[in-house]
Amino acid sequence: MSAATMTPREARALFRHENVATTAGFSAGYAQANLIALPSRYAFDFLLFAQRNPKPCPLLGVLEAGQTSSALLAGGDIRTDIPAYRVYKHGELVAETTDATEYWEEDMVSFIIGCSFTFEQALLDNGVPVAHIEQGRNVPMYVTNIDCEPAGVFAGKMVVSMRPIPAAQVADAVRVTSRYPAVHGAPIHVGEPGAIGIQDLAAPDFGEAVDIPAGIVPVFWACGVTPQSVAMHSKPELAICHAPGKMLVTDARDLAYQVP
Repeated sequence: MSAATMTPREARALFRHENVATTAGFSAGYAQANLIALPSRYAFDFLLFAQRNPKPCPLLGVLEAGQTSSALLAGGDIRTDIPAYRVYKHGELVAETTDATEYWEEDMVSFIIGCSFTFEQALLDNGVPVAHIEQGRNVPMYVTNIDCEPAGVFAGKMVVSMRPIPAAQVADAVRVTSRYPAVHGAPIHVGEPGAIGIQDLAAPDFGEAVDIPAGIVPVFWACGVTPQSVAMHSKPELAICHAPGKMLVTDARDLAYQVP
């Protein structure tokens, strides 16, 4: 069975036991999602933060305090069904683990945030190449100089994902992805990385660098790893997130998030 033909339930079952390099390309046709889980005392502040920053933090769902599953992962467990998790305490990364159960507090509230992996099949279907899939790598992600709008205790810089697109197809990439506002939508920047504070495309802050041949344009989308940048800046007592590029594969169809 190929990664693309796995059902979301099959993919999540695999991830309980195997830490894959990236979930890009898994369960074609189904939405993938980012995670940040926080103690309930931070929940309202983060909900407000997401509302004020819909490009990097488009909410697909929220699991209430003590809840570990929902219709987005029917029969699953948010603590175990992602290939790897990152645990932050007071803004410091203290662990990367394939099972977050031992770090989970009873009142954790889980925010499930749209992921740009969801629109990659649409890019491919429209003939737009996706370099990190072609090259078998994790998508490169960068912390920018763009400030998110603060809310409560939360503030920090936006993170972006980058896909190198042939110059003649940049307009196609913008057109296709703009139809998916719930999973970051259209790019926030095209071209010169220095304009958004990125000094070296070969040195991403998260993920892996990809090869960018001559004539190919770097295109940047808001990224759901932004909450991790914000957690490092804002230093909540505890934040449990997905490992970048290793997402929750949901039961929602990607077409459910496409607009006309």
